[in-house]
Amino acid sequence: MKELADYVTTIPDFPKEGIMFRDVTTLVQDPDGLKQTIDGLVEHLKGVDFDVIVGSESRGFLFGAPVAYAMGKGFILARKKGKLPREVISEEYALEYGTATIEMHTDAIKPGQKVVIIDDLIATGGTTEAVVKLVERLKGEIVSIGFVIELAGLKGMEKFEKYHPFSLIKYPGA
Repeated sequence: MKELADYVTTIPDFPKEGIMFRDVTTLVQDPDGLKQTIDGLVEHLKGVDFDVIVGSESRGFLFGAPVAYAMGKGFILARKKGKLPREVISEEYALEYGTATIEMHTDAIKPGQKVVIIDDLIATGGTTEAVVKLVERLKGEIVSIGFVIELAGLKGMEKFEKYHPFSLIKYPGA
């Protein structure tokens, strides 16, 4: 059986020179890679007491929803601004060249619900930090944060130590 990292394609100098882009599309298009990923996330969450999973747009949906299904939990969308139809709360966060806003429905999380956040990749942690703020504003309790890929050189994981973060694949650089 291939290692999970073998399914990820690395593209040098994309989107700009010096960046090693980790492409998860080759992982999800392969049935074995996708199964190994979802099974790995589920395995990390066995024994964790939680109620719902929050996935960040858009690749967090690819991984969070099947894990929620496999574990019999609900799934909550954290979406880009203007994509959700009902009343929302918003959080702005920094990007490399500007800012973005992520939103959740105001009724998505009930006070005291135990939440797991899942996304495809952690770099500096800006998107996840915004999702954490949304969950906490809705009075949810974050019990774990999971990523398929961690770019350890950017130290984003350190921001979330109190939430028991984990990753399935760790790359040493950026």
